[in-house]
Amino acid sequence: MKLLPILVLMLTAAWARAEEAAPAEAKPAETKPADGNPAGSNPADAKPAAEEWNATSLSDDVIKKIQQAQYTYKKCVVDAMRKPETAKLESRNATDFVIKSCEPTLAEIRKTYTDAQVPGVIADRHLKKLRIQVTRNVLQELMYAEAAKKAGQPETH
Repeated sequence: MKLLPILVLMLTAAWARAEEAAPAEAKPAETKPADGNPAGSNPADAKPAAEEWNATSLSDDVIKKIQQAQYTYKKCVVDAMRKPETAKLESRNATDFVIKSCEPTLAEIRKTYTDAQVPGVIADRHLKKLRIQVTRNVLQELMYAEAAKKAGQPETH
């Protein structure tokens, strides 16, 4: 199918843009006054230091593992989209099939995070964001392919 290389290129470009934008969204570190509590916070609301997590505490090795796992997840999604049974399904059902078939790969990313002592809340937030981005991109591409098929454009493999 001629749409598939374009699909892969578009998904890759969209993911690259999303990953480039992620560091820009990070909040600057808060400064703490002499009493040790974050500025403007109530001492009763302050979290113990053990619960705080600094984004820079991940080693380069862990970051590479996470990036490799993300690549594996995205490759799984593209491979699942290429399966013949995906083409036979309606776009929403096909998206559900693709995302569910690649769910075990997300578990590997979560394990990498937990092994690096990242709190589960933060790991789950990142995985949710990744899953939502991929789901939207897959649904969009499958809807485009479905519309092209209905419009009578020949489908080539």
